[in-house]
Formats: sequence, C-alpha cells, structure tokens
Amino acid sequence: MRATLADMPSIGPMELVIVLAIALIVLGPKKLPEVGRSVGKGMREFKGALTGEDKGEVVEEKPVLRASAD
Repeated sequence: MRATLADMPSIGPMELVIVLAIALIVLGPKKLPEVGRSVGKGMREFKGALTGEDKGEVVEEKPVLRASAD
C-alpha cells in the first residue's frame, strides 16, 4: 500500500500545542524566540530563492576588463 498526500492526517491545534510545548522544554524560553526568528528567516530566503525575488537588493556588477586591439 502506497501512502499519498491525501492519506496524511491534518495537523490540528492540539498537535501544534504539543509540538510547541516540546520545543519550549527542549530549547528553553530564552532560546525559543531566537530559533523561531532563524527558522522564519530561512523559510523566507528559501521561498525567495524559489520564486526569484530579490527584495530590492542591488548587486554591483564588476567592470569587465578587455584587452585593447592595438
């Protein structure tokens, strides 16, 4: 029997509370916000890389040196 995406159960509020409680116990209250920010930043960068968004970042082009034909 092969599992598909339709066969997977949905994640409800109780499951999210359990995951957050375990994360709080493992990481502690001081480290949890920092880890959350890091995960969020990583997800935004991953999404941006997939969609090709550059958030207005300017990439400086280096001048190309060409040999003169003298």
